[in-house]
Amino acid sequence: MAEVKKMATRDGYGAALVKLGEEHEDLVVFEADLAAATKTAVFRKRFPDRHFECGIAEGNMMAAAAGAASMGLVPFASSFAMFAAGRAFEQVRNSIGYPRLNVKIGATHGGISVGEDGASHQCCEDFALMRSIPGMVVLCPSDAVEAEAATRAAYEYEGPVYLRFGRLAIPVFHEEGMSFEIGKGEVLADGDDVAIIATGLMVYEAMQAAEALRDMGINARVINMCTVKPLDTELVLKAARECGKIVTAEEHSIIGGLGEAVCAVVAESGIPCRVKRVGVNDVFGRSGPAVQLLKEFGLSTENIVNTVRAI
Repeated sequence: MAEVKKMATRDGYGAALVKLGEEHEDLVVFEADLAAATKTAVFRKRFPDRHFECGIAEGNMMAAAAGAASMGLVPFASSFAMFAAGRAFEQVRNSIGYPRLNVKIGATHGGISVGEDGASHQCCEDFALMRSIPGMVVLCPSDAVEAEAATRAAYEYEGPVYLRFGRLAIPVFHEEGMSFEIGKGEVLADGDDVAIIATGLMVYEAMQAAEALRDMGINARVINMCTVKPLDTELVLKAARECGKIVTAEEHSIIGGLGEAVCAVVAESGIPCRVKRVGVNDVFGRSGPAVQLLKEFGLSTENIVNTVRAI
């Protein structure tokens, strides 16, 4: 069997910026002293006059991006998720969200898989923060190819978008040129015993879990929910009606993320469906190898399988 190609979703982000920059002169990039890590350095090399280094001042960067958007440019403001969503939350809310400016926030190094950078940099609260801002779109691609497609969709969307990318190289399973639409989920495997709704790097784990479950006689439907907000409620409700059981999986706190969003949709629908959440269980992360941490915090194929079997 051929080895699965692995790339970090942040690499797909960097590649997309260059391609979009070649097509659109109004695209500019703002960076907060992390261009090599966020992969915007590739854009800076190609378009040095359209890349603005703001230093370690994420709040000011967001305000500058808001100013650029008010002038008709399409700015992508990039930093680690902890700083883009956390440190700069006030500026994102008041300077970008409140006036609904056309700013795209490229947040890399989200979740536990930041690894050795430790708990202070492992942002597992960004979905909750960004989902709470009215009108903010929240995207979390599942591989590098989808990261490119999501970045392009963000450029084409009129309004604020938060894109969450990862540091860890993960399997690439989408084909180049994939179709992507904000607000639409993707069914990757069909089944009617249980639905596994996942986002980000947990999508591939969900696909692996579905294969293992099939060997146990359990047919799992796997849904890739790249758009954490607005949620594809039609696809969620269809899964609730036809499967009666849903497991959500995300590299984020179980508080305020994809799992809670799915629970709210199902609960308000009145459809009898049990939902269990796989995610970070209201704890901080810690320093360590990314793959080891993911397993330790239950962000694994094995834990998805066990959660499905439990319901």
